[in-house]
Amino acid sequence: MISLENETREVLRKYGIVANKRLGQNFLINEGVVSTIISKSNLTKEDLVIEIGPGLGSLTKYLLDVAGKVVCIELDNKMVNILKDRFLDYNNLEIINDDILKVNLNEIIGNNKQYKHVRVVANLPYYITTPIIMKLLENKYNIDTITIMIQKEVADRIVAEPGGKDYGVLTLSVKYYANSQIITDVPNTDFIPVPSVDSAVVLLELYKEKRYDVKDEKVLFGIIKGGFSQRRKLFSNAIESYLKFYNIQKEEFVQILNKHCIDELRRAETLSLEQFIDIANDVNYIKICRE
Repeated sequence: MISLENETREVLRKYGIVANKRLGQNFLINEGVVSTIISKSNLTKEDLVIEIGPGLGSLTKYLLDVAGKVVCIELDNKMVNILKDRFLDYNNLEIINDDILKVNLNEIIGNNKQYKHVRVVANLPYYITTPIIMKLLENKYNIDTITIMIQKEVADRIVAEPGGKDYGVLTLSVKYYANSQIITDVPNTDFIPVPSVDSAVVLLELYKEKRYDVKDEKVLFGIIKGGFSQRRKLFSNAIESYLKFYNIQKEEFVQILNKHCIDELRRAETLSLEQFIDIANDVNYIKICRE
């Protein structure tokens, strides 16, 4: 059997393809990583898979064999033509030539209601990783799991614990919507062309019901972003400009911290999601009282 690396090189040669750096194209050539992605995604014929950025289709061919249907969303016209040619004989494939940030995923999911689960699988371009992740989470689509290969540095930020340099807005945003874990690391030598950084595969299992008692999500994420806007400052100082929108004085905010036994000398990176929620709910209460 031809190896994934040789197959990839042959496809590149056959279609005269050169990786598009602007689109962040790097092609996976490690079968072991592909196998891990497939197995950890828990795919069955009852699943609709939305594959973002399938590229040459190295992962697509495995997804088609195990999933009920695969919807590929690919921006590069050249890749779309290759996918159509390579998988002409498959009747469970749909290809959408568009930018994932512009695609109406609710429409795709709604048109495929016969499938029990919706799972996203993606090898995300480094330059647009966070916007894609946040679109998938914030819009609260009926998605069960997201299995994504991303830059290792970003993966570390997603699963970080309070107190470390990787812990921040992305960590807390993902934690609010999903349980996350790194399922495998992927060295840069597992791609052609070889990128300058390593990657990792992250599995997100989305919460199907509201997990946290949050009165206003906009206030919560405003507090989180404000707290990390100047992460070396004390939380109570970094958040001051945000609190002005609600006419809340620093002294009042310190009282909120004291109420929840949070030292005013702490930095945002030391607070758990639950602590941010407690603070945000109190800020929201004051906001409502003053409206």
